Amino acid sequence: MIRPKSPGKPFLVDWPSRFRILEKQAKDPAVKAFYQAGSVPGDTPLKHVPFLALDLETTGLNPQTDAIISVGFIPLYHDRILCSGARHWVVRSDQHRPDIQTVIHGITHSRMDACPRFNTILPLLLKAMAGRVIVAHYSRIEQGFLRKAIADLTGDDLEFPIVDTMEIESRKHPVFRPNLFQRWMGEKNSPSLRLAHARERYNLPPYRPHHALTDALAAAELFLAQTNDQFAVDTPISVLLYPSSVKT
Repeated sequence: MIRPKSPGKPFLVDWPSRFRILEKQAKDPAVKAFYQAGSVPGDTPLKHVPFLALDLETTGLNPQTDAIISVGFIPLYHDRILCSGARHWVVRSDQHRPDIQTVIHGITHSRMDACPRFNTILPLLLKAMAGRVIVAHYSRIEQGFLRKAIADLTGDDLEFPIVDTMEIESRKHPVFRPNLFQRWMGEKNSPSLRLAHARERYNLPPYRPHHALTDALAAAELFLAQTNDQFAVDTPISVLLYPSSVKT
């Protein structure tokens, strides 16, 4: 999914209707089952929405040239995190970039060689995502890499509603870069929107980054803190959704 062409005027997707269309187009059984599970309507109150915090670790930032090397997720609701449903996989990649995988992620080639390929965990991941709204921090990674991986494996497209905790944080702390006069007057840049820095503002504990399950948990905790701070439990989920458009 991509951002709308007209900033400030997001195209609100009717996700239940969109899923019905995509279910008819899907060829892969796992993808078809994902769409058959449906999606919550946009007017569903926050307190009734099931979520899944999701994080992918990758060899880089470009879905066209880089690969997924680990997946972590944890289900949650607006007031609780369901740790018993957490899952984490390291997945085998055909890429050989030990500088990225070892230094940043701590994932070596010898470890990956004993791990499943992404296609073997795909049905489990889609089953976990089914019927839930995805929560992620800087969701372009999850959207872009999942869409590319599933297109390569099945020929299908993958679209899903998502709440981006970085985007929610940007609503409270809009990006601001002071000019020379403003800097002279003491104005400062807007606060960092990085996951660790956003968590600090809610007095959440620091976690070591670049582990898919830990980062999914970190995003889940941040989401609960944000919703408690900024939204009533009866807020329609459409208010929180990342302003995405669909492929046409």
